[in-house]
Amino acid sequence: MSEHSETATLGIHVLAKPIGPVCDIKCDYCFYLEKRALFASDEPYRMPDAVLAKYIEQYVEAQPTPVVEFVWHGGEPTLLGVDFFRRVVELQAPYRARKEIRNTLQTNALSLDDEWCAFFKANDFFIGVSLDGPQDIHDRYRKDRHGVGTFERVMAGVRLLQKHQVEFNALACVGRDTAYRPLDVYRFFKDAGIHYIQFTPIVERMPAPAMQTLGLWLASPATLDREEPNTEVTPWTVEPEKYGDFLIAIYEEWVRKDVGTTFVMNFEWALTVWVGEPSPVCIFSKTCGRAVAMEHDGSVFACDHYVYPEYKLGNVLVDNLGEMVERSVASGFGPHKETTLPRYCRECEVKEACWGGCPKHRFATTPDGEPGLHYLCAGYKKFFRHIRKYLRAMGTLIENDLPVSYVMQAIDAPLIVTGRKPGGG
Repeated sequence: MSEHSETATLGIHVLAKPIGPVCDIKCDYCFYLEKRALFASDEPYRMPDAVLAKYIEQYVEAQPTPVVEFVWHGGEPTLLGVDFFRRVVELQAPYRARKEIRNTLQTNALSLDDEWCAFFKANDFFIGVSLDGPQDIHDRYRKDRHGVGTFERVMAGVRLLQKHQVEFNALACVGRDTAYRPLDVYRFFKDAGIHYIQFTPIVERMPAPAMQTLGLWLASPATLDREEPNTEVTPWTVEPEKYGDFLIAIYEEWVRKDVGTTFVMNFEWALTVWVGEPSPVCIFSKTCGRAVAMEHDGSVFACDHYVYPEYKLGNVLVDNLGEMVERSVASGFGPHKETTLPRYCRECEVKEACWGGCPKHRFATTPDGEPGLHYLCAGYKKFFRHIRKYLRAMGTLIENDLPVSYVMQAIDAPLIVTGRKPGGG
């Protein structure tokens, strides 16, 4: 297979922001609200029909795979109203004869009602709900524009999703304070009947003067090839080792009680890599660059975390989506994730579990002073080292065509694998 055809089979992933950075709440840690500074004060933050139609056409055409997954993000996409997404489904319809079309929508759940949930169910939307844990933890960072916590309104939305049997998961951000209460967070989700969870660590730096001039209040991505002069993190940024401790505490409970019934995406990703498959997420992939962000006006950027003028790739109204991604990767964005790894990472025993993490947050220096180390390195390394013994057991179970949940039996006593399933001849 040629290099070009190998690349073509990879496809692309787009995080579409049909309402841009507009949101009805103001979370302390949100990195996207500041993007309003990149647009005019009278910007109409609503994706025009022409942009929507062109995007859907190009995104389907750019995918070599039989499944095309659209991800609708924000800001808060439900502020567009359910009719906008009825139009999405209408525009996708002509392509369903030759592709399986899926839709995922990330929401704060405040606007959800019976109409929304009936629509999601009827059209097989998968929903991500931003929910950080029990009320005091969630409301610590996720407040509305009046400074009032949003927990009760989010949970009302969650109950509606459950009532309508809409598939959803919880996207839980782990800020500085949250990391000190791992089991409170995890047990809350289980008690709430939420069985699919993803944890996202909060990492942001205070802005340099150049960013403040643009009207931005957070630092731009790390440069990787030279030491960062600005390493001051925000007050809500999680501490590196505490994030590792957070994941370990939850993993220890999950691996004893909940394998096969509660699904923590962070743990699923680690197992996927352990058994020799590529990481399903860009942050832990060897290279990145094929997951781009598209704003409401059709502007395409190299990554959701790189929505800055210098990383703009073009616009779907005048440029080809697939070609924009290929040009970006060819220019070095994405491959740089691997080529700029410091020696400390290249020689690390758990390198293949993280591949340096997201380049945006590689603003720390190694013990010998080399730039390009991920801020969370100590936490990642602690977590990946800790779970290796469990991954090894799970890998053996998979090799023998046995349920991974059998690992729970091996915690307190040796598990002898014979290669036969229970009840087999």
